[in-house]
Amino acid sequence: MKHKIKISILNTKGSVSLIQLGVNTVLFKSFSFAEAAKAIALAGYDGLEISAIKDMCEHLNLDDYKSQKAELLAVMEETGLKFLSTEVASIDRDRLIKAFEASADLGIPIVNVGPGGVANEAGSIEESIENLNDRVELAAKYGVTLCVKAHVGNAVYNTPTTLKAMEGVKSEFFGVDMDPSHIWRAGENPADALKSVISGVKHVHIRDCVGPGPAPGEPLQQICGRGDIDLHGYFKVMVEGKYNGPVCLEVIGADQPLQVASMIAAESYGYMNAILKAAGAR
Repeated sequence: MKHKIKISILNTKGSVSLIQLGVNTVLFKSFSFAEAAKAIALAGYDGLEISAIKDMCEHLNLDDYKSQKAELLAVMEETGLKFLSTEVASIDRDRLIKAFEASADLGIPIVNVGPGGVANEAGSIEESIENLNDRVELAAKYGVTLCVKAHVGNAVYNTPTTLKAMEGVKSEFFGVDMDPSHIWRAGENPADALKSVISGVKHVHIRDCVGPGPAPGEPLQQICGRGDIDLHGYFKVMVEGKYNGPVCLEVIGADQPLQVASMIAAESYGYMNAILKAAGAR
């Protein structure tokens, strides 16, 4: 890199954060990983979730990550950010083996996926749990944690089905990725839902949502604090439940200009950081 900028000096913290804030780089899918990381660091975040979502945003190319390794690590050192997680989305077995290998090598502690299957279809959640148990065994071999979130339309899509997954997958390398926007669109109050599953939560995807769905709204409507979800109450439950893992902003939708994507990240950081500081969690 010709123009090395020590962005980390703009991202100083007075003390170690109890809850780490990050951004899924899918928000910056039109831009390089270096551009995304620099914008995320300037917004004040502790780290990032590197997107490995096939056909959407592959800042982490699981088919050839070794050719990226030196550049990825150099960007992280330059910006002072941490790898908090990666999102693969798919539970495809072969793809996840590549994700676990890459994560172990790069120092990424968490791999996030969706549960697969179909909501309310007979036998679907049982099949999803069987698949997750298999994938978690693989994750354990690499020392990586696999997290799954309730997802609109999938076999695990609300609090009852999340609890079934927690009961069906027993491993220290498994956790819940609790995304309030999916729970909201399932017709539940995310703050109340979080109380029920907090013991198993190891990652949080965060965004706001306007209306009941089925989509979360346009990117600007997903900025934390702009939508209808009681995210203040959600963070309160998080703190009271002594959660101390990553919280990563995940904004999806149409491509955004760099200045707009940066604004979405920065405004969301300001909202979350203010709440967590007031609660003594940062």
